[in-house]
Amino acid sequence: MKTKLALLIGMILCLSSCDKNYVYRVEGKLSNLKDSVVYAVFEKEDYNLVDTVACTKPGQFVIEQKTEGFNSVTIYFENKSRWVTAYLKPGDKISINGDAQYPLLIQLKGNRINEQLSAVKKKMSSLLKEYTDLTAQLNQKNHNSLEETEIASLISNISIQLDEQVMDYIKEHPDEEASVVLIDMFFTEAEDTRRMDELLAMLDPQLKNFYLTRELEQFSIRAKRTALGAEAPGFSLKNIKGKTMNLDSFPDKYLLLAFTAPWCDMCQTEDLYLDQVITQYSRDQVDVLLISLDSDQRELRSVLEKDTIQWNLVTDSAGQATMMLDLYNVSALPRCFLIDEEGRIILKTESGMEIKQTLQKLFTEEEEE
Repeated sequence: MKTKLALLIGMILCLSSCDKNYVYRVEGKLSNLKDSVVYAVFEKEDYNLVDTVACTKPGQFVIEQKTEGFNSVTIYFENKSRWVTAYLKPGDKISINGDAQYPLLIQLKGNRINEQLSAVKKKMSSLLKEYTDLTAQLNQKNHNSLEETEIASLISNISIQLDEQVMDYIKEHPDEEASVVLIDMFFTEAEDTRRMDELLAMLDPQLKNFYLTRELEQFSIRAKRTALGAEAPGFSLKNIKGKTMNLDSFPDKYLLLAFTAPWCDMCQTEDLYLDQVITQYSRDQVDVLLISLDSDQRELRSVLEKDTIQWNLVTDSAGQATMMLDLYNVSALPRCFLIDEEGRIILKTESGMEIKQTLQKLFTEEEEE
């Protein structure tokens, strides 16, 4: 009898496992979801996979993934303007529940990391809701400059409180993978990695093997590589005319390295005041090297032919621009680096006005000397 019972149980388990034709399953139920299409980006260290899913019922969707090895999945919704990330283990069945208009408050279930993160978010729910409401209010731009300043100040104060609560959690749970995720969410500042480095140093040594710990350590290395005062990373590129460019191509002058893209509204040369820079200063004083995320050299050449300025331009042909984005740790466009005559980074900014003012100050000081 026992043998038959064991055999029957074994057959049931076999049939149930055979019926499971996925490695990861994500079930979503989002209220107030206006767009019926959601996008899932499954991520691992060297590969991403994108899936598009339509909601079967208002706000409800199911995503099944058969490929193994993914560390996380980010669900984008509301025309990709909002998102939530879930962390994966093989065989996971993840549930995502909450209000689509408050993605920071969405609750996740399915494994220890997700459930701990959800517990942290639940504890900070009032602050996260207020932060979301104020950010939306600030983005409406239907208020005067004084109101904008007041809203920005409130957001800053809430951010400080959130950082403090998250930091307390990390210090109390140095052996949890959720702590590493929180460091990634709250303390990855490319301009200053000190807080991130301090928190990473507090973690249990066993977390060194967690994929996100390795990524954060690499992020810190890249950030320091382009810190103010650091020697600019060397490169060798071919511009649109086929001429090889490197740091030695710009001796004894300031070099403005500008990362742009044709589809980026704020990346246009006039918005960054690059046209004023190139005409105000001689090429012996300041030179500009544009790094454009666009592989269509023919189209760019036709645009350049109509421009009165002879731009020194590098496109993404052969992945050149992509390589430079990684080398200079650029995560958003536009991004500009001002490199001095000694090859050191003296300015990092996305503001054309800051570039203009910095150069004016530098040359005024040189004249006074």
